[in-house]
Amino acid sequence: MKIILVGATGTIGRTLFKNLSQRHDVVPVSHSKSDIKVDITSLASIEAMYKTVGPFDALVSVVGSAYFGSFEAMTEEDLYKGIRSKMMGQINLVMAGKKSIRDNGSFSLTSGILSEDPIRNGVALTMVNNAVNGFVLGASVELQRGVRINAVSPGLVEDSASALGAAFPGHIPVPMERVVMGYLKSIEGVETGKVIRIYG
Repeated sequence: MKIILVGATGTIGRTLFKNLSQRHDVVPVSHSKSDIKVDITSLASIEAMYKTVGPFDALVSVVGSAYFGSFEAMTEEDLYKGIRSKMMGQINLVMAGKKSIRDNGSFSLTSGILSEDPIRNGVALTMVNNAVNGFVLGASVELQRGVRINAVSPGLVEDSASALGAAFPGHIPVPMERVVMGYLKSIEGVETGKVIRIYG
């Protein structure tokens, strides 16, 4: 398969690239550290990426950010950071990509455990993660030509625990191997419209 991996230079993306490259033609894409670049907050940039890559069999998104901080101090603009990036950025990867994905292809988006297990300072992430999950559910019944779509929802990944663990009290870090298996289930499996939960 020809797989576009958006976020290929990130924590999950690097490991996923190594795994998928053993069996597939993987096109690594990132904001600034790959030959093909994309700004997911810009629909024009996403469309330019697809024009460069051409027809493909799967799109995997392990990218997207959102405001993390005090609910009391949070502003409307803070919320829009996550809406433009992790929410609409991933949605637009599908909206623009459904034109050039091959029959029986797949989209794999990323949400996260905060969709159902919130933490302090994570309101914006809880919101956008649920929006991504909802989009996947709705889009799965309308995508045509056998195209599938799923969301992978990881917990706190072991590789990020040293940097982020203090913000996730009581959360059990998830081994990267398990996280990768969740993406493989979405990419190489048969399910659609699922939230694939990879929690400790």
